Amino acid sequence: MARLAFVGLGLMGTPMATRLLEAGHDLTVWNRTAERTRPLADRGASVAATPAQAAAGVDAAITMVANPEALEQVVFGADGLAATLGPGQLLIDMSTVGPDAVSSVAARLPHGVGMVDAPVRGSVPEATAGRLAIYVGADPGDLPRVQAILAPLGTLHHVGGPGAGAATKVVVNSTLGAAIAAFGEALALGEVLGLDRPVLLDTLADTAIGSTVKAKRANVESGEYPPNFKLSLALKDLRLVDELAHRAGQRLAVASASRDWLERAAQAGAGDLDYSAVLATITGDRTPTRA
Repeated sequence: MARLAFVGLGLMGTPMATRLLEAGHDLTVWNRTAERTRPLADRGASVAATPAQAAAGVDAAITMVANPEALEQVVFGADGLAATLGPGQLLIDMSTVGPDAVSSVAARLPHGVGMVDAPVRGSVPEATAGRLAIYVGADPGDLPRVQAILAPLGTLHHVGGPGAGAATKVVVNSTLGAAIAAFGEALALGEVLGLDRPVLLDTLADTAIGSTVKAKRANVESGEYPPNFKLSLALKDLRLVDELAHRAGQRLAVASASRDWLERAAQAGAGDLDYSAVLATITGDRTPTRA
């Protein structure tokens, strides 16, 4: 078992850290909002006052934060991880921040600290059950250590060297946005054509977007969108898709249209709801404004 620091105990970070603790790893946690550390402390995790303190003497520090700015702060801010990390230790970033942010962090780490990007596909149920898909960008020499640490969280896919995991996650998220927007537009079209919604949902469950329909059908039927993956984070991810594509001179019309729908939903007050709340924006249903 390894000595680990886990930084970032949000909706995803908490169940992920819990699984690592239950797997027998020696875990120290830190979160900007300290009360979020209490459930982990009750299970036996140590709680650090700063990210730097959390990383002291660990084999690897894991970050699971919302955006590149948050990653920059917990690594290089006052009392950040970089103040403590040294040769032989790993920084494993599991956030969705894109390859540029990963490369920038890796270039500034202290000499001898390995950088691994390992963002995940899945939401709270998958994180809780250890069924995440983990896209690992790592040097081959670091891979065995990473596999031993992250195995309790799901299935690891080694997709290339450092930065490749972050790039793969951007590509994957472009399909997530397309699927949820296609679901909403299919619902909207079916309803203006006079189709019964339950029958329409049954039909869509057997189409190419069937997995999305099945996962989010209960939200549509109840009109409630408790957050497994916040719409604000999905929107951040699709903005990243757009940004990287634009910089590369690649026009992605579907990704841009999906982002536009999420922008509208966020403007309607759905940012803290599940990303599937965009369905209500597309169909014209009333969207709750609080989770």
